[in-house]
Amino acid sequence: MKSFFEGIQWLFENILFALHDVLRSEELVNWWIANIISWGFMAICCYYTWYWIKQLKLHKDNDDEYQDTTAHSFLK
Repeated sequence: MKSFFEGIQWLFENILFALHDVLRSEELVNWWIANIISWGFMAICCYYTWYWIKQLKLHKDNDDEYQDTTAHSFLK
């Protein structure tokens, strides 16, 4: 049983987190490269937030929203 958990440890430390180790060692050399994944996630979140707001505006402009407060029984 111990070897099973050691195998999981080896998998995560040597394979799955290898990119994180490289980025962590790069932090002392170049901060921008070390944080490229964070910048990527921020860009993705900004894009989808913009897309979501655009879709909300399209639905509002087309009067597609159903805003009747009696739509749910618990609001009565």
